[in-house]
Amino acid sequence: MAGIYLHIPFCRQACHYCNFHFSTSLNRKNDFIIALLREMELRQGYTGGEPIETIYFGGGTPSLLAAGELEAVLERVRMIFPVAEGAEITLEANPDDISPALLKIWRKAGINRLSIGIQSFFEEDLQWMNRAHNAIQAAGCIRMAQAEGFDNISIDLIYGGPTLPDSHWQANVDQAIGLQIPHLSCYALTVEPRTALDKMIHQHKKQDVNPDDQARQFLLLMDWTALAGYQHYEISNFAQPGRRSRHNSSYWQGKTYLGLGPSAHSFNGTSREWNVANNAKYIDALTGAAGAVGATTGAGVGAGPEAVLAEKEILTPVQQLNEYIMISLRTMEGSDLRHMATRFGTERAQEMERRASVYILDGKIRVVEDRLQLTQAGKLLADGIAADLFFE
Repeated sequence: MAGIYLHIPFCRQACHYCNFHFSTSLNRKNDFIIALLREMELRQGYTGGEPIETIYFGGGTPSLLAAGELEAVLERVRMIFPVAEGAEITLEANPDDISPALLKIWRKAGINRLSIGIQSFFEEDLQWMNRAHNAIQAAGCIRMAQAEGFDNISIDLIYGGPTLPDSHWQANVDQAIGLQIPHLSCYALTVEPRTALDKMIHQHKKQDVNPDDQARQFLLLMDWTALAGYQHYEISNFAQPGRRSRHNSSYWQGKTYLGLGPSAHSFNGTSREWNVANNAKYIDALTGAAGAVGATTGAGVGAGPEAVLAEKEILTPVQQLNEYIMISLRTMEGSDLRHMATRFGTERAQEMERRASVYILDGKIRVVEDRLQLTQAGKLLADGIAADLFFE
């Protein structure tokens, strides 16, 4: 089984914290759709004919697509790829884009899962982040989607910002749980380099984040969601039993996925590649316009799938092992030492267990049936622990 990710690189306005690839100009949206359909044709062999079990529209703001554009993209995906019956098809949507009419169109097109960028139910947080929606829309869009028959809904929430006291954070989580949202993706507010937020903090126009506040609110989140019966199945993701994101889970399970659109990543187990993060270069390379290469590979304009690649990396066995450590340790199942021994050799698995012993003694990793799993204390340091366990 494989997945397809489609990056829709347009937003109505720029959130101050965002470092994803997008444009607030919609001038070439029609050209982009043509280029995206062309890339599908060129790269249809990437998944090796595996059934496609998940399709994910990310961005950017995919809910900006017109009804006809979304239908055309999904129709072409089904025409080119062997989409499995019952495939999970997710659309990321902003609250201000959601309406009963659009929800009906999305369901008719085949969208069966929504990922809604709520971020907060409080007005001061939304304004501080420069979100396009308001607090009334944040709560209203969820009820609207539920009324139109969407029961497979995920929402994003952000914690650890200077405008979010613990009481408001609890209110955000309580409201999500009270609305019976089956899936929550919760992220610490991160100040990424070269974002508007980074610049404003350096100019003392906005207050910086406090790591201690973020750690405390993450610990509170783990307690609250556990009491409500959610499984903390990946560092940033919480789901009611049986309601995990199938698409995101495929990333953490190391399955093949094809990324389409500017800046989109692809992975097939032995290599990773990603497209140029430039709308004009992406569009021109695929539609044959002059002067756009967008690839360090040296491929010519419109020459094939390589024309839009920014880079391709063949993973060595050690890199594949480190990849497994990084993604598996983030999940509730953890890193399987038996799997590691089978795939990478018994010596590697034994060395991994030896390296992890310091974290086991420190209470940050526990061993359950030959699996190394992060404890709550360990989850606070997940990236650092994984990096420390990497092989040279």
